[in-house]
Amino acid sequence: MKKIITTSKAPAPIGPYNQAVLSGNTLYTSGQIALHPTTGALVLESIQAETTQVMENMKAVLAAAEMTFENVIKTSIFISDMHNFGEINAVYGTYFNEETAPARETVEVANLPKFVNVEISMIAVK
Repeated sequence: MKKIITTSKAPAPIGPYNQAVLSGNTLYTSGQIALHPTTGALVLESIQAETTQVMENMKAVLAAAEMTFENVIKTSIFISDMHNFGEINAVYGTYFNEETAPARETVEVANLPKFVNVEISMIAVK
């Protein structure tokens, strides 16, 4: 059985998908970009600010499913320029305990929704 997870503390979907789906004890999140959940504006002042907004959006989605970053077992990071990897990784790393950090891949792509620089999705387990 699947349960749709939604929260007003993260941006509303901009297409035919949900913020996350809980199946059993496993949460599958949609990718988050740096949309501010209240204003709908993109947060693009710097790659650090953009990544922080993505992670805060993800934090809100996890919370709506009664989870935290400690529940995350896998992340996928999509970036438009691999030269930004270090700065993205530095922000991302502040949200996890390095000893229990999830598995991850980081992939450079040609374009992302709204032409942002970073999009992150996660899988978490209760």
